[in-house]
Amino acid sequence: MNAKSLPFTKGHGTQNDFVLVPDPHGTLDLTAEQVRFLADRRAGIGGDGVIRVVPTALAIDEDVRDQVSQARWFMDYRNADGSPAEICGNGTRVFAAYLRREGLEEGDRFAIATRSGVRTVTLTTDGFAVDLGGWRVVDPTGARRRGFDATVRPHGGPELPALRMDLGNPHTVVVLPPDIALEDLDLSRAPEVSPPPPEGTNVEFVRAVGPGHIAMRVHERGVGETRSCGTGAAAAALAVRWWEGEVDDDLDAASLDAASWTVDVPGGRLTVTALAGQRVELAGPAVLVADGTVTLY
Repeated sequence: MNAKSLPFTKGHGTQNDFVLVPDPHGTLDLTAEQVRFLADRRAGIGGDGVIRVVPTALAIDEDVRDQVSQARWFMDYRNADGSPAEICGNGTRVFAAYLRREGLEEGDRFAIATRSGVRTVTLTTDGFAVDLGGWRVVDPTGARRRGFDATVRPHGGPELPALRMDLGNPHTVVVLPPDIALEDLDLSRAPEVSPPPPEGTNVEFVRAVGPGHIAMRVHERGVGETRSCGTGAAAAALAVRWWEGEVDDDLDAASLDAASWTVDVPGGRLTVTALAGQRVELAGPAVLVADGTVTLY
């Protein structure tokens, strides 16, 4: 059995943690089994996902290579189960922190390539802010008519109305009724979502804390419950505001411009800000905690 030594960095954003592996020559073909090993918290290093750091020009996917004129580095993100994902909000900040530490990006503002398109990252006083790009309600007509376009049943709990959101990756958001406590939810198993999304979905459960302030727990597809989800925090904030009727039926986001929300997650606090052109920004910390080498088989 062939074995190879692989350098890695461990990092997290609000305790949503990742194993980053450099691949400057684009030759590292990580299998799903190897990703699962790296993400394993007992037998491997441990993380909610694995990020391969590779030049955009050397990406396998042609759609990613097309981003090379705007972004030098591609964030090849894999869920803990080995499956590829379009984007990871917290992961983009950790990826940016790694690029700056390694001297691969030197400015305070730069772009990175993802499977969901180019994303711009800006250095802040306590981390990074990431323009996550566009967002949409998956079924705005049906959701506006009924108030929701899906249902979610957490393990051992009742069926609850939900709203499907697209932030480059899929989300289903639930605002809990007063009689269900956020901390009492059993997210040890994947919630049942109806209609079942063909490519899976992240599921966010939300409790209003105050004006512009929510708390959230999340079950991520391909991972399970995590301490934080960046795109999930953005989806949760936007869904709450959409339910409050502050976006027109045609989803013109002008009324959302410059609106910000504080989102508390088990791993810390994030800030979500609506941007012009129906885009959204996520801001929060990014920490690189360890470096080492690991043997892959």
